[in-house]
Formats: sequence, structure tokens, C-alpha cells
Amino acid sequence: MAACEKCRMRLYAERKPNSIVSKIWRFHTRWCPGWKAYQKELAGRTP
Repeated sequence: MAACEKCRMRLYAERKPNSIVSKIWRFHTRWCPGWKAYQKELAGRTP
């Protein structure tokens, strides 16, 4: 399980998508290797 799953910043950004925190979060996910690994992990999970 990646740390992104429980990340407080990500959870806040999802609850308040128009906040400055959300904008920083979206910027962060463009280059974060942990986020990319988390997305790859999610894609590999079977529904």
C-alpha cells in the first residue's frame, strides 16, 4: 500500500477541490514518483 492512500493532503484536496491545497496537490502529482507508483498499483488491482 502506498503512502498516497492515507495522505492527509490528498484527502483534504479531494474534499475541497477548489482550495489552494488542492491546486498544490495537483501540481505535486505531476512530478511525484510516489504518486506515479500509487497510480500504477491501483491500475494493477483487480476489481
